Formats: sequence, structure tokens, C-alpha cells
Amino acid sequence: MSGSNTVDYIIVGAGSAGCVLANRLSRDPQNQVCLLEAGGKDNWIWFHIPVGYLFAIGNPRADWLFKTEAEEGLNGRVLNYPRGKVLGGSSAINAMIYMRGQREDYDNWRQLGLEGWGWDDVKPIFRQHLDHYLGDGEHHGAGGEWRVEAPRVRWELLDTFIEAAVEAGLPRVSDFNTGSNEGISYFHVNQKNGRRWSAARGFLRPALSRANLKVETHAHATRILFDGKRATGVEFLQNGTLHRITARKEVILSAGAVVSPQLLQLSGIGDAALLQQHGIDVVHHLPGVGENLQDHLQLRPIYRVQGVRTLNEDYRSLFKKGRMAVEYALFRRGPLTMAPSQLGAFTRSSPDYATPNLQFHIQPLSLDKFGEDPHPFPAFTASVCNLRPASRGTVRIRSHNASDPPAIRPNYLSAEEDQRVAVDALRIVRHIVSMPALQKYHPEEYKPGAHLTTDEELLHGARDIGTTIFHPVGTAKMGRDSDPMAVTDARLRVHGIEGLRVIDASVMPAITSGNTNSPTLMIAEKGAAMILEDQLRAQAPAARSA
Repeated sequence: MSGSNTVDYIIVGAGSAGCVLANRLSRDPQNQVCLLEAGGKDNWIWFHIPVGYLFAIGNPRADWLFKTEAEEGLNGRVLNYPRGKVLGGSSAINAMIYMRGQREDYDNWRQLGLEGWGWDDVKPIFRQHLDHYLGDGEHHGAGGEWRVEAPRVRWELLDTFIEAAVEAGLPRVSDFNTGSNEGISYFHVNQKNGRRWSAARGFLRPALSRANLKVETHAHATRILFDGKRATGVEFLQNGTLHRITARKEVILSAGAVVSPQLLQLSGIGDAALLQQHGIDVVHHLPGVGENLQDHLQLRPIYRVQGVRTLNEDYRSLFKKGRMAVEYALFRRGPLTMAPSQLGAFTRSSPDYATPNLQFHIQPLSLDKFGEDPHPFPAFTASVCNLRPASRGTVRIRSHNASDPPAIRPNYLSAEEDQRVAVDALRIVRHIVSMPALQKYHPEEYKPGAHLTTDEELLHGARDIGTTIFHPVGTAKMGRDSDPMAVTDARLRVHGIEGLRVIDASVMPAITSGNTNSPTLMIAEKGAAMILEDQLRAQAPAARSA
């Protein structure tokens, strides 16, 4: 580490939230800001070519390679749990899908007593940093840092799936981001001219020339430093050397729903019994740290097809691979621009739900898991996830050593309601695939298998094919002082501690109804504004006395 070891603000984690915070807090040249990132720079080609997620996920250069504990609800399987390990964090390896969720998600947060977090409060924040291809309008903004475009590749199979979904009763829509996302449409994606648009490219890169912003890569935070119950700095390991940096104003954790609670626990904030078990001095007993883990479990039904092109065959053809490369190099179009999912749909698993509680990600390919080659036969995947799971999990340290990954237990399908939704979701997939539009391709269920017919059999099949869709949230949730499991307040300050905030997906009290990356950016945008507001309030008395 070079330069001064005292700054105004320390941000831990240069993922989606951290990049926004670094940009916004350093806009004032009077604020000295240090951004610590345990990963490296985003200077690898596969961080920028959209299909590069296939090579980044599972690669230690890009991914923390976390794993869950054996999940009872998934028939004892251990899942890979990808998290970005690079400037831009998971926005450098994710699905690039721009999604806000539903109006009701945020109104429900407000009804929990979190003033300022309702839909009407957050919608302008989503808009203010957008550069949307639809231009400035009621729902979207233009000229901001967060680029959103239409997909640059089409597949006959996906167009036909839309027809089948409409035959099954889903409405066609053109935009999932108006407050209601019910219907079927192609996703909007975070790309610019056929290249991935990560938070590092959108928010961090424009700020790197500022003299008051210092970015440290390969800087692995090991603990927060305190003076009593005030956070005063961060200890971190870089190139084998332990460093300390001091914050005059605030320490901000933006390391995500896995690492932020881990770092709190390592620093003495969390459930006292857990901390004492690992020999960690208790700074503040806060039992909600690492609890309330929520994630979208995706079920991945796969259908073999005939007489229609899928990416499975293209991937195995040297000639077609070459053609894809040329198409991308010359025109920035074609399969190399593909997000993991191009086509989306939102619907209800039953009439019991007032708003859609299922999200589909339809892909013209199939594979057993990300990081492996596609299957050697033409097929598509109709992934479906429960948007508002009732199951809750945990993230807890295994030891006092920051290099030991935490124990991640999502507890998928532990709630009876989630089991019912999983079975209903698989039946809805079958219903759509049975529609006349798709029959010309002779779809044949490969997974979980057409032989599974009873609710019990389908639930067992769901446990076999369920996997994370990479949306962990909630492990440092916002809540009132009266909520014993709340970790942060509505201004994202850690309860019982001064000078410390958590600003990332871990503060969500309940998961949003869709992909979580852009809601995380919104949280960071709002969090930065709160920090600057509080800074002005603190400066006002000093100015009056002077």
C-alpha cells in the first residue's frame, strides 16, 4: 500500500455497490476515499465479452469459489456459490440482466418501518444513473453511468417459446421495469455496443483519475478496527503484508451478502455465542449478523428438441465457433453477446399470489452446471425460480481466520410453502412446453424427467435440479431498533456502532422479485446520498460556531 494511511472514508469491496460509492463519495475533492478490493483488476478479456461468464464462473481469477454446506433440501448436494473476485465484483461475471423487481417489493420494505424505501422513493434513484436505450421517459433515464441495451442476438426457438407462453395465458410485454413485471419478453441487458457493462466500467473507471480516490487491489480485509464502539479503520492483507488504514469519518462494508457478514463477525459484531466459540472478542452483540440469508433457487428443466438451432450444436462446431468470433469482432453481434438468459417471463404459481412469484430464464442451450460444456444434443433450458422464498439461511464464520471461507447454508426448500411452489413451477413449465407452438420441435423432457408425475416425485426432482441463481441477500438486513434481528437501520448504519455502515445486497430485509444487481446499485446510490447528507449535517454546527 502506498500513500497516506488515513482517509475520510474506507469502502471495503469494489463490487457493484462499492464502485458506486467510490464514485459518489469522491466527487467532492475534499473527501479522501480509499476503496479496498480483495480481487484484482478487470483486465482479462472474458470480463468484457458477454459470453465470458462461461469462463469466469469457477475460475479463481474471477470467482471466490465459495460452496454451500450440504443442503438437505437439495438431496444433500453441495452447490458452487459464485461471487465476483475482481473490480466490479459480481457485475463482472453475472447475467447482465437489468431488473428492478416489483413495486410491492419496496412498498413492503417501507411497511416494515423503513421510511424512504418505498417504490415512489426508489424509482427516481433507479432512473438517475441510467443510460437506457429507450431514452429518457417515465420509467427510464438517459445519460447516466449504467448502460442498458436490447439483446443483440435472436433465436427462432426463443421466439417460438414466446408464442407458446402466450398460448398458455401469459401476456406479451416490452419492459419488465415499470413496477410490474408480469408477462413474457426479452430481457434488457447491461451492455454497451455488445460488451459487458460492469459497475467498474460504468462507475469506477470515470473516477480513477481523481486524486482523492485511492483504489487498492489484492487487499483482503481481515477485520474492522474500533475505538470502543466506534469504527476507526480496517486491517487488510496485501501481498503478504498486513496493513492498517484509518477512517476519519466512516467505514463502509460493501463486500456483499457473504463477505460483509463474515467481516462483521470476524471483527466482533454478531451473535456473541458464535464469536466466543471462535475466540473473538465481542465488540457488540448483534444476533442478526449472517442470518436471514435469502436466495432465488432456480429449477432448471431441460428439454431436448429437433429441427431447430440451439447453442449446444454451435458450441461443438469449429466452423460455427469461428463464425461466431468473426461476427462478434466485426459487428459486436451474435452468440458471443449472449447473456446467460435472453428471454424472461414472470407469472404466478397459483391464484394465491397477488403478484408474480415466479421468474423464468429461457436459454437456447443446456448444460449440467455453469463451467461445463453444453450437452451434445440440441436442447433448451426453461429455468424457473421462486421470487419470494420463505426459506431462510445463514452465513457464519468457521474460525477467526479471515482466509477461511464462511459456512453458507441457504436452507433451500426448507419451508413447506417453497416446496409447494417448486412443484407448481415445474407443472407450469410443462404446461407451456405442451402448447401447440412448440410441438414442431418435438420437445422431450430430459430433466427432471417426464416419468415424474406425482407431487412427491416432482418435489424430489426439484431437489435434484435446483441450484442458486446467484442472488444472495439479507444477511445484514435493515430494520427498526425494535427488531432484534436487524443489523442496520434505514440509513444503513450498523445498530449500536458509530462510524460503520453496510451498503450492499445484504441490507435487503426481503429479496426483490427479480435479479438483484441493479437493486444493489440503487441501494448504493441511496446510501451514498445519505452519507453525504449526514456529512453536511455534521459540518453545519462547526461552520456556525466558526
